[in-house]
Amino acid sequence: MKALYSWLQDFVTVSAPPDELASRLALSGTNIGGVENGPQGAVFDAEVTSNRPDCLSHYGIAREVGAIYKLALKQILPKPAESAAKIADAIKVEIRSPELCGRFTARVIRGVKIQPSPAWLKNRLEACGVASINNVVDISNYVMLELGHPLHTFDYDKIRDHSIVVRGANSRASGGNNADGERIKTLDGVERQLDPGTCVICDGDGSRIVGIGGIMGGAETEISFSTKNVLIECAWFDPIAIRRATRSLKLHTEASTRFARGADPEMAELASRRCAELILQLAGGELLAGVVDVYPAKHAPKKIQVTRAELLRVMGADVPDKEIESILGALGFAPVRVDENRGAAGSILAAWECTQPSWRAEVSREIDLIEEIVRIYGLDKFPPRLPASRQGAARLPHYEAEMRLRERLIGLGYREVVTIPHVAEERDALFRPADVVPASLANPLSEEAGILRSTGTVTMIGALEWNLNHGQRNARLFEIGHHYRLNGSKPVETRVLTLGATGAARDKNLYEPARDYSFADLKGDLDNLGALAGGLRWQEAATEYLNAARRGALFLKAEPLGVAGQLSRRVAERLKFRQDVYLAEINLGPFYCSYYGVKNSRRYQPIPRFPAVERDFSLMLSDGTHFSDVVKAISSLNIPDVASVEAADLFRGKNIPAGKYSLLIKITLQPRSATLTDAQINEVSARIMSTLEKELGAQLRTA
Repeated sequence: MKALYSWLQDFVTVSAPPDELASRLALSGTNIGGVENGPQGAVFDAEVTSNRPDCLSHYGIAREVGAIYKLALKQILPKPAESAAKIADAIKVEIRSPELCGRFTARVIRGVKIQPSPAWLKNRLEACGVASINNVVDISNYVMLELGHPLHTFDYDKIRDHSIVVRGANSRASGGNNADGERIKTLDGVERQLDPGTCVICDGDGSRIVGIGGIMGGAETEISFSTKNVLIECAWFDPIAIRRATRSLKLHTEASTRFARGADPEMAELASRRCAELILQLAGGELLAGVVDVYPAKHAPKKIQVTRAELLRVMGADVPDKEIESILGALGFAPVRVDENRGAAGSILAAWECTQPSWRAEVSREIDLIEEIVRIYGLDKFPPRLPASRQGAARLPHYEAEMRLRERLIGLGYREVVTIPHVAEERDALFRPADVVPASLANPLSEEAGILRSTGTVTMIGALEWNLNHGQRNARLFEIGHHYRLNGSKPVETRVLTLGATGAARDKNLYEPARDYSFADLKGDLDNLGALAGGLRWQEAATEYLNAARRGALFLKAEPLGVAGQLSRRVAERLKFRQDVYLAEINLGPFYCSYYGVKNSRRYQPIPRFPAVERDFSLMLSDGTHFSDVVKAISSLNIPDVASVEAADLFRGKNIPAGKYSLLIKITLQPRSATLTDAQINEVSARIMSTLEKELGAQLRTA
């Protein structure tokens, strides 16, 4: 938004130099990108945020200047002379879609003379970056820059039946053969196809479109040098509908910029009257008496209360009463002092009831009013203080389990990623089960983000793809997030863990050769994670996007948990992967439930002060006897000094009888109170062998 310093002075008698004014505006929240000196004097380049449509006008910025410098804001009270003829006899307005157009005003001026604009009007428009066209069109642009409310002028004689209809665009043009949607040739000479529901302004019976509401008028009814009678339209359009239409049409205008952010509905009649006044001054003519003002749902102004107690709590310092009332009054909130309550120490805690002005719809809470007070009063006037400490937020029920899961994954060499769940439907379909209905977005950001992912695999594939395309051949990633599916018409979010790995599992070193990541590595990592929840069980899987020879379904007891495996060659070739990719997806709901059913609390023990002792036992066991049976038999002795039992070697062949095999086990004895003597070690060894012989028929191998 470009604003002329001299134009601002029409509304507020500010005398501060432009550079100082720009600095003060920036400190109060209206950032000024730069100040240029042109033929019309200083020009401010105001960078207006999306929540401040009121500052997209000279009058709005002047209001800010008045609040900062405590200067009175001049009121705009146009009083154009009217003829005896009534406007009601000249034009009719019907709003068929009040959800798209909340207010529509119309005025008619007869006998105007279209000609070039005077120099002062041209100069002001050009200084603000607007080209001059003719006096009537320039006036509508001038009023928009002055008051912030867009207007449009029609050639009254080209309006069929002198009737205006505001409605939503249809999917099929009325009485036409266009099955794709209605079309209009706009003022820029481009024929545009309209999406259903786009707000359009029509004439006659509503069949012909003469303008796109809040964006641009049509070429058929534009003002030309042959125009004699002018229809002034000043309306209010729904911001969401305007944003949707500008995005679909790829058409952004000065008008759409203001309506999309939320123009002031109460400004429509005033802007229309101001426009009529200037047209009478510069183009002559006769203004019909009155205004056609269709306003289906006028809202009562909202009351908001601000208290000194909350101001003190938020800012940690006070602001004088006069300053509070002056600031809120200058910004248009009309503060009224309400009942005062005495605090515990006898101090007076004042409160003010404010009325939300129509041009500040975003100010709806007490904290918003505090922000208004503070930004004008000056943040530099508040001493830096730490806020009062507060108790931390409660952790989610699965916090502990999720943290343990993350720690183990990081320990296994995986790195966490966080991806955006908006994906392309075509990509999601590659990994989506056949019976799953995806959750589509009603208003997607792009065609590549039309649905929410129905499986975590689709975004994990994207993360691996990004790494490979950027030269990172070796990647092991995990993501804890949600996938989204429809159960009938109800969306369901499921928390899942997704793993993705490709490239080398181990680099070459002095002792081992390099080795690529394999399905065995993935299975081992998942078994390691499954130990947190009591152990996983594997079964055959029929997941189409995974390799039939290297895939499996994961179960936790009898409950299905997920799938894992190597990406199939068909999908890998389609995605242009040139190396093997391994994927897994686990439903975390059952996993967390099982986690808390297993004793997973951490226990810490001091480092032993006494040396450990290792003893090897070369056992002869019958076929069918498992190592787990050996561990179970030794554990049944409840010998406190037995720290671990490990299988060191297994042998079948020469000197081993048929139906037998040799198993070498290593037992570590770790005393806690004193160093073990030979007699104690021999006694423990004898007890272990006696139990193994009795329960498993084990024998010590002698050869």
